[in-house]
Amino acid sequence: MTKEDLRIVYMGTPDFAVESLRRLVEGGYNVVGVITMPDKPMGRHQDQLSQSAVKKYAVEHGLRLLQPVKLKDPNFIEELRSLKADLQIVVAFRMLPEIVWAMPRLGTFNLHASLLPQYRGAAPINWAVINGDTETGITTFFLQQEIDTGNIIQQVKVPILDTDNVEDVHDKLMVLGGNLVLETVDNIIADNVRPIPQEQFASERPLRPAPKIFKETCKIDWTCGVKRSYDLIRGLSPYPAAWTTLVANGKEQILKIFKTEKEFCSPTDPIGTVVLDGKKSMKVALEDGYLNLLEIQLAGKKRMHAEDFLRGFHAEEVCVK
Repeated sequence: MTKEDLRIVYMGTPDFAVESLRRLVEGGYNVVGVITMPDKPMGRHQDQLSQSAVKKYAVEHGLRLLQPVKLKDPNFIEELRSLKADLQIVVAFRMLPEIVWAMPRLGTFNLHASLLPQYRGAAPINWAVINGDTETGITTFFLQQEIDTGNIIQQVKVPILDTDNVEDVHDKLMVLGGNLVLETVDNIIADNVRPIPQEQFASERPLRPAPKIFKETCKIDWTCGVKRSYDLIRGLSPYPAAWTTLVANGKEQILKIFKTEKEFCSPTDPIGTVVLDGKKSMKVALEDGYLNLLEIQLAGKKRMHAEDFLRGFHAEEVCVK
């Protein structure tokens, strides 16, 4: 079988999923259908519809598109079956019911943004950075009943630099993910795939989950030290962004923090104190040093460099909590 003969159905939603779909289409693979999320209402009156990044790409390139509300809907199942896919590929989509993932004769494989079995869950890139990991990667694996537990096909490792934020790592993995999806498809076509159970990838390191990120996940705990605060901030930058409560002259406001620098020392200020150096810099005291705030955003304002923020900021006593 050639790549032109292999009938592929592709499933995905965000920008991360577009790269792999683009590589398949431009590489001449036979994508017979694309499945993505229904359009989402948006705007003040919820009267506008937002299309997923995958839908926009599929429409621009004339691909057959399905947007089921429920993946067990009989009409969707019938339409999916009519595509007669040999293989399904899932990148950043939803949990599939067995009737869907078991449909193609060659199975369904998923591209996951971690080195499984580490970071099973919805936000693997965020949590790898938040936890201060120096390495992550991407994995292709065949779907089975339990989420992110299927047999591994291939993996690629990627270093995480100390200056990387989640957007940097996301973009690295997105490009490498496109490569790995094509390699995996080619190996399946060549019958050169020998999936390995995830249990064989176990190490002495405890398994870390990657649950969905909520607002409270993003709140900075200034008592946890310089390194952990620094990693939390870059692991949530630029979205959804770490936040804290800025208290200036007794007034409290939500402050998002996007970029910082570490300064390890024995601070002379109480934890949470914001030290201002005229109109040039602002830094937060922690138990083992300071975090210099470089890029921030006050509620209702635009994101800006700290020195720009300080030009219009006047306060005698400032802290965060």
